[in-house]
Amino acid sequence: MLKGLTSFFNRIVQRYLPDAFLFAIILTFIVYVLGVFFTSSGPSQMVNHWGTGFWNLLQFAMQMSLIVVTGYILANTPFVKGLLQRISTLANTPGQGILLVTIVASIACLINYGFGLVVGALLALHVAKRIPTIDYRLLIAAAYSGFLLWHGGMSGSIPLTIATDDHFLIDMIGSIPITQTIFGGMNLFIVIFLLVTLPLMNWLMNRSNDYTGTIDSEFLNEQMADVEEAATTEAASTPAEKLENSRIVSMLIGLLGLVFIVFHFANNGLDININIVNFIMLFLGILLHGTPRRFLNTVSDAVKNAGGIIIQFPFYAGIMGMMVESGLSEQMSLWFVSISNEVTYPLFAFISAGIVNFFVPSGGGQWAVQAPIMIPASIDLGVDTAKTAMAVAWGDAWTNMIQPFWALPLLAIAGLKVKDIMGFCMVILLYSFIPIAFALLIF
Repeated sequence: MLKGLTSFFNRIVQRYLPDAFLFAIILTFIVYVLGVFFTSSGPSQMVNHWGTGFWNLLQFAMQMSLIVVTGYILANTPFVKGLLQRISTLANTPGQGILLVTIVASIACLINYGFGLVVGALLALHVAKRIPTIDYRLLIAAAYSGFLLWHGGMSGSIPLTIATDDHFLIDMIGSIPITQTIFGGMNLFIVIFLLVTLPLMNWLMNRSNDYTGTIDSEFLNEQMADVEEAATTEAASTPAEKLENSRIVSMLIGLLGLVFIVFHFANNGLDININIVNFIMLFLGILLHGTPRRFLNTVSDAVKNAGGIIIQFPFYAGIMGMMVESGLSEQMSLWFVSISNEVTYPLFAFISAGIVNFFVPSGGGQWAVQAPIMIPASIDLGVDTAKTAMAVAWGDAWTNMIQPFWALPLLAIAGLKVKDIMGFCMVILLYSFIPIAFALLIF
């Protein structure tokens, strides 16, 4: 059954799934038409909603881009690269390679999703070099499947947002500490269950997969030349070049950053927000690269990987503008609320978030859209607001498996297209619904 299911989805996506940018454009047209026909907004109003919302997520887009960039910077330090190469030696067969990449990518995404996406892709390159017969498409899909866990981890934007003292629902729900969300019993059950079973599911897909999509050897050699390049100090002949290759400069600014990180946690407790995560990744990257020149060379490559996200974020902000201003998102959320009770509400909140995520593929942006509807409803039904927030968070993470937006950095490193991995990711989407739904109904 798994073999037939995987083959079916692979055929479908290879034939019909467009490029990620075209996917965003198609979603734009879909939301526009839905708004015209199912809301009171006319054609010109929908255009206005789209254009007005186009730049509404610039701050968040910068934060998300920096997570990808700083994650890439840290993952490409000599220390982390050497660690990945040593880890790759644990796999000697295709099945072992799939298991290894899934486990490492999942754990890394729990720490930080930008870091996890990059680490998964880089580890996959090392594994593909060691095991040339491995199905490279499935290997990269396995790396991306770890991203399913991100919103239950330490960089989850929704639990981190509601843990702050200035979020937009502070007067309604107060500040909810991460001990009730990220470290709550329901979330820990989902995370641990998926952490154990996702590698096994990918391993089973490898066992039932007839086609082997091997990596292009020329591309692998080019990528590995960059990944394995030894860190050398360039000869410096001018004062400017000496500064660029100075370990002292990196050490001083890096230590300054680490001092602030210590002050931050000493003064604010376990306040882990998006900005402090970026700050930690950035300054660890500076320290571990050794010199400003090596650091800046890596930054240049990192920015290329974030390019797809940067250019697509405004389009999704425009989609979100149409969804919110026309009332489409409200109608969708209210419909799920109308068919819910105190038991089923978290499950329907999860499903509605999964659908909205197609049009607003940003956890923070999606929370801004759905929270004003979902939180008052949860209070009226007597459902724990922390559980509702995590239901929306898991809905966002769940359909990321078939929303190509966040696969872009990983695919850029891997040299693949969205359609190469989405057939496998569709199987992961269907499977992961079971434990998440179970936890939302039982806990």
